[in-house]
Order: sequence, then structure tokens, then C-alpha cells
Amino acid sequence: MTSRSVAAARCAALVGPYTSGKTTLLEALLMQTGAIHRKGSVVDGNSVGDSVPEARARQMTTEPNFAHCEYLGERWSFIDCPGSIELSQDTHTALMGVDVAIIVAPPEPERSLILAPIFKYLDDYQIPHILFVNKMDKATIRVRDLLESLQGVCGKPLVLRQVPIRDDEQVTGFVDLVSERAWRYNINKQSELIEMPDQVKDREQEARQEMLESLADFDDSLLEQLLEDKVPPPDDIYEQLSKDLADDLIVPVLFGSAEQGHGITRLLKALRHEGPDPSVTAQRLGVPDGDGLAASVIRSVHQSHTGKLSIARVWRGGIKDGDTLGDERVSGLYRLMGGDNQKTEQAEAGDLVALGRMDSVASGDLLTEEGRNPDAGLLWPETPGPVFSLAITPHNRQDEVKLTASIGKLVEEDPSLIMEHNGDTNQMLLRGQGEIHLKLALERLKNRYNVEVDSTRPQTAYKETIRKSTKQHSRFKRQTGGHGQFGDVHVEIRPLPRGQGFEFIDKVVGGSVPRQYIGAVEHGTKEYLDRGPLGFPVVDVSVTLYDGQHHSVDSSDQAFKTVGRMAMAEGMPNCEPVLLEPIYEVTISVPNEFTNKVHSLVSGRRGQILGFEMRAGWKGWDDLKCHLPEAELQDLIIELRSLTVGVGSFEWRFDHLQELTGRLADQVISQRQTADS
Repeated sequence: MTSRSVAAARCAALVGPYTSGKTTLLEALLMQTGAIHRKGSVVDGNSVGDSVPEARARQMTTEPNFAHCEYLGERWSFIDCPGSIELSQDTHTALMGVDVAIIVAPPEPERSLILAPIFKYLDDYQIPHILFVNKMDKATIRVRDLLESLQGVCGKPLVLRQVPIRDDEQVTGFVDLVSERAWRYNINKQSELIEMPDQVKDREQEARQEMLESLADFDDSLLEQLLEDKVPPPDDIYEQLSKDLADDLIVPVLFGSAEQGHGITRLLKALRHEGPDPSVTAQRLGVPDGDGLAASVIRSVHQSHTGKLSIARVWRGGIKDGDTLGDERVSGLYRLMGGDNQKTEQAEAGDLVALGRMDSVASGDLLTEEGRNPDAGLLWPETPGPVFSLAITPHNRQDEVKLTASIGKLVEEDPSLIMEHNGDTNQMLLRGQGEIHLKLALERLKNRYNVEVDSTRPQTAYKETIRKSTKQHSRFKRQTGGHGQFGDVHVEIRPLPRGQGFEFIDKVVGGSVPRQYIGAVEHGTKEYLDRGPLGFPVVDVSVTLYDGQHHSVDSSDQAFKTVGRMAMAEGMPNCEPVLLEPIYEVTISVPNEFTNKVHSLVSGRRGQILGFEMRAGWKGWDDLKCHLPEAELQDLIIELRSLTVGVGSFEWRFDHLQELTGRLADQVISQRQTADS
């Protein structure tokens, strides 16, 4: 294999589903490179990654873990990304700073489908990626069968780089398909070079030919050699592997066991010799050409002891602690090692570092000597829309201001969290990607900012309207010793077509209600609309003021405002009020093997299926469109993911209001009356 000198540090991300072993693999990589001297354990709570309380409590990665090391004289940074699909925003933004991603997969064909969104995202953003099949020490499946299953969810050719050596069905080593050298595993030690066993030679030749044919699809010279039955030299094969990986044309496949330390050296060598240079990554991300500093911020973190940290990848030039970038000064420069911030004086091209207290800097910004540039046009992932919500209130009312500021910091770290006030229900809503996502946010509020929050299911934004018209005469008269209060109106209340809102019509003639009081009557009628006879906001109603009386001394704006509200309160119950529930247009995206189950899911939630079509850009996936009541959307994502091994998703938008009658309507009205009593 040809060696190459890489001046700039490189960065790799570990991605994959929950329980695939990413954090354990990070420990193995750090141990193998000498960055740590004792391998920690997720179960024991002493790993470099997953150091925050929320991760320790759940024994799962809840936010990106950062670490660094050196391997054969080259600097490397690793980012261990969350495996939960609810935390994918953190993974997606972290991937904007890496040269290569390592997909960590369990050797379980039945779980292959859960990797589909990961493969798709990496291909959409042309991020080179290697597949590392973990836990092979416990696997009984044939590698060929596993690859067939994985290829069904991967958009690029999977190119096997090794074949396993088995002893009584247990994987004890491997044969490298380029060098054709065999190795025996040693637990947490370097593998031992051995003679290739006879029983694996035929399979090795077959797999090697398949590898070469896959590479030849992208290189005419290699194809010509194969057609002439020539054996390409290893250096040519390695060069082609490196080129195809950098261009995101293939997905090399390696395997091993992070827990046992198997295959770690082979993975490190593949990263070193075949992983792209940072200059290639910078070009892919759209970093502008030029001289001097160029660094992109991939994550913002707020820590109690250091304040805000902006985690950035340096693409060219360098940065020192104390440097001034535009209006911001770098107040602290750190290399991250799990929960340990290690101070450093400077960072060079390729380094992944944290910059201290640059308050105006945001994730996605390009940093130069002139300062931050949020409009540099860097490749950046879209933020997914929310699919789950909680209504929240501070446990201690004195924490209201503190709660708003603290959530602002969480949203800056993770923009897939949304905090908003619902004007219809007057609730403060925290929206996100699922129940775990929001529970983690509430735990962080308590652990980091000492803000305890009470949460409940959000109220549905029911409305009400009327079915028939009525005329109403109302009078307000009050004598108080001095000037009294007097107002008298005749109004007609009638329904409007759905979606028309509110209409006020003035048909007064002859000055029975003076012009200066017409606006007060309208104001009073609008005030009433906040709460109709059923207890909900009123929509799609027209009010016509056509007559009335006034008193030259006792009439006033306040009197006519009051009588306008009275006329609505007295007249609306006679208009056959009816409950309206919000209906949303929902697009549910699932692998087509689950489409029939989703039909049943929608029908069971009072939904109306509008149709389905192939999901654009997704092989074997469907988009099912339907109308669903808002009340049925609350926990839809939980059931949907349960039905689809965690990969189903949906988007929604408000469509219309629809009458709700019968037992369900009676329950809703009764619950509102009980809550108000």
C-alpha cells in the first residue's frame, strides 16, 4: 500500500442506529491509538463519550461526543453521533464537519431497514462513508446474506473489503481482499498475521473478483485489465478505492468487534489511506477559495463553567486563543475529549476545536479574520418539522423568565427544538422530534439550568361556529348616581362559509346608533368571539348592526361595547352552535412494505386517506397523504415508528376546520366545562 503524507488533520463521524456500538467503537479507536490507556464501558458509565448525565442515565448517546487522537503521526478527530432517529438533527449538523462517516451496523439483517435514512442522508450530501459491521464475534449470519440485506437499503454499491475466517462458526479473523493477507484476531490487541486457511481460499477469490468488478465500473483502465485476465497491482486497487470513496461512488465494508478490539487497526488504516483530505471536504461543502482563516461552525454548546462554545472545523489557515475575528474575540480555544475541554493555544487546518464565548456566532457560520459570515452558502442540512409536542409551564412561576432564556440556549444547540406560544389555547408549546427528544430537553433544563418544568399533553385548538341565523335585541342600562350607562342594539347574527372568519356590517340608518359608537359595538362583538356558548373561540360568523337607541347623556363607548357583547351572549345560543375541530393534511413517509399498516393506522385515527405515491428520491418508499384531526396527531409519531421499525415519519400542515358532533363532541364540551368549573 502506498503511504501518503497528510499535513492537515482529518475528522470522521461514527453514525448508526441505537445499540449498534458506536460509543464502544470510539473507545476502541482511542485505545488503539494510545489516546486512552484503559477502555471504558457505556454500562459502567466510564466511557469517554456519553459523559453527560442524560446519556449516563439512559446508557445511550444523547448528543454528539467529540474526541481526538493521533495515528501513525496523523491527527484525527472523531464525532460519536446519537443513534436515535429523534436526535438526527444533531447527527446531520455534525456531519457537516467531517471528511468521512463510519456507519456502525449490527450483524442483523432484520435491522437493515433502520439504516435507510442514514444511507440516504449521506448520499444526498455526498459524504463519503464506510460501513463497519460491528459485533461480528457474536454473529451467526453469513456475511453474504447480511450484505444482500444491507444493499437493499443502500443507494451505492457495497464493496466488501474482507472475508471472515471462521472456527466452529465463530469469526476468529479475516482475509484482506486487496493484500490477500490473513489475520487472526487477538482480544484488544493487534491482529496476528497468519497463513490463509485452505477453507477460505475459494471464498476469498470469489469475493476479491466481485470487489474488483465493482471498482472496474468506475475505471476503464481497471476494467481493461480484468477483461485481459491481468491482476491489478495492490497500489492501483488502493488508489481506486480511495478515489471512489472520496467521490461517494462506493461504500467499502469492513467488520469486527469494538468490544473485543477486533478489526480496529484495519479500520484505522482504511481511514488513513483511503479517507479524503480536508481540502476535498471543504470543496464539497462550498467553502470559498482564498487565503487566511476559513472555519465552519458545526455546533453551539452552552456549558455552565465555560459559557458558550462554538465547535468549528478549520479548513485553512489557523486560529489562536485571543484572536479577534471581526467584532468577536476568541476567549478560550479547546480540543474536546468527551466531557473534558483541553485548552490549546492554536488550531491548524483540519483541526476540530471549540472556540470560547463568541456569543454572536451561530451554527452554520463561516468564520474568517473579518468575522462571521452566515451567508457564505455552505452546505447545511434542513431542519425537520416537529412531530411531537408538550405543553410546558415552569414548576416555580418565578422561573418564567429563566425558562425562556434557558430554552433559547437549547434551541440554539438544537434547532429541531421549537418553543412557541399557541394563541388558540394560550399554552406554551415545546415541539420536537419525539417523546425522547422532548424529555431530554426537559432533563437538560433541570440539570444544566436548574429550571424544573411541568409538562402535559397539548390542548386541541377546537373552535365553534353556528348553523343558523337569529336576530337579537339587547339593552344595557345602569344608573350610578351621576351619568348612567345606556346602550341599545338590534343585531342579526348569521353563519358564514367555512374559513371566512368574522364580518361586521353596519346598516344603521337615521342615527339611531351614532357613528361614534359603531366601532364600540363591533369591539364588543369581537370580544365575545374569544369564548362562545360551547366554551371555544367562535369563527365564521357575520354580525349586522341594523338598529338601536342611544341616550344623549348616558350613552358612551363603554356602554355600546358592553351591549354589543351582551347581544352576542344572548343571541349565539339560539344559532345552533356546533363544535369545529382542526383537520390537518398529513404526508406519511414509510417503506412500502408498511404502507398497508399505515392505511389501518390512519383509519383507526378517524383519518381520510387522500392517496399515495412513490416517495421522490427514495427507492421502495411511499408517501401517503391523508386528512387527520389534530387530536389524533398528538402521539401519531410514537405509533408510526413502532409500526415501521423506527423509520416512519410525517409532515403536516393545517388544512381546514370540520364539524364534530356526537359522542366525541359531547366529551370535548364536557371536559371544557369541567376544566372551567
